[in-house]
Amino acid sequence: MLDLGCGAGAPIAKYLSERGYSITGVDSSPAMVSMFQSNLPREQALVADMRKLSLDQVFHGILAWDSFFHLNHDDQRRMFPIFRAHAAPRASLMFTSGPAHGEAIGRLEGEPLYHASLDAAEYTELLDGEGFDVVSMLAEDQTCGGRTVWLAQFRSQSLKRVSG
Repeated sequence: MLDLGCGAGAPIAKYLSERGYSITGVDSSPAMVSMFQSNLPREQALVADMRKLSLDQVFHGILAWDSFFHLNHDDQRRMFPIFRAHAAPRASLMFTSGPAHGEAIGRLEGEPLYHASLDAAEYTELLDGEGFDVVSMLAEDQTCGGRTVWLAQFRSQSLKRVSG
């Protein structure tokens, strides 16, 4: 599993690790990577910017939980080829977004925190263009704290749709 914007590794990476999945966490914050390594000492963690990630490795699962939506609209659009480059055939991709196109400033521990989202049609188009099929999308899922959750599955390179 590739966990983009892994933070301290809790709760999702920890949950997956406890169930036997190997995790590679990526975060741009050295402090977050240090916490990840303390919480999950058997897992790999790297200080890197997800927007420039090039690991020359593919994963059966890619996760961008509560991280991807901190990127601006254009950076989000540029992430889809990065997802594809790190996806093994039939890999699962799960990410959280906002429920509609827009930007918002939230707060975390009293500090402003940027959030952005594209609309559902654009996410679907970007996923399809990079070879992912949407499996499920739940807007403002109350069982997940009101998050909008996307689950997609990568087709293999040979099955990638060509538009035009």
